[in-house]
Amino acid sequence: MGVVIGETASIGDDCTLYHGVTLGGTSWQKGKRHPTLGNDVVVGAGAKVLGPITIGNGVRIGSNAVVIKAVPDGATVVGIPGRIVQVNADYKKTHKQALEQKIFDAYGLPHEMPDIDPIQYAINNMLDDIELIDKRMQTLCETIKKMGHEDLPPELDSCQIRSQPKN
Repeated sequence: MGVVIGETASIGDDCTLYHGVTLGGTSWQKGKRHPTLGNDVVVGAGAKVLGPITIGNGVRIGSNAVVIKAVPDGATVVGIPGRIVQVNADYKKTHKQALEQKIFDAYGLPHEMPDIDPIQYAINNMLDDIELIDKRMQTLCETIKKMGHEDLPPELDSCQIRSQPKN
C-alpha cells in the first residue's frame, strides 16, 4: 500500500519493501534516475531511497530513513539523512541463519542495536550529564551558603534545546 517505485528503479531478488516506501528520483533527466537495490534488501515502512544510487546486497534500511547516498553490502541505515550505523561483513551467513531460525527482522534493525538513532542517543546522554552537573552545582552552592559566603554566581536558566534561535 502506498509504495512508489520509479520507472528506472531496479530491485534484486528476495527484497522486502514495507508500506509507504519510495524508490524515487531526484531529477527529470533522461536515463537512470532511480535507485538500484541489491539482493536480500529490507526497506522499512515509510523509508525513502532517492536518486540513481546503489543499495548493496543484504542491506537493512530502517523505517522512515531517507537514503540519498550509496550503501555498501551488509549495512544497516537509519535516520534522516540516512546514516550507516552498522556494517555486517558476514551478512550472507547471518541472513541464512535468520531464515533457518525463522527470525523476522521486519524493520531492518538488528536486535543488538539501541532502539533510537545514535545521534539522538548521544544528545540524550549529554542532556543527562548536564542535569547531573546542575544538581551537583546546586549542592555546592548550598554548602557554600551554609559556610557563610553570600557572593555566589547568579542563578542559571535550565538547559533547553530550542527549535528557534533566541532573538
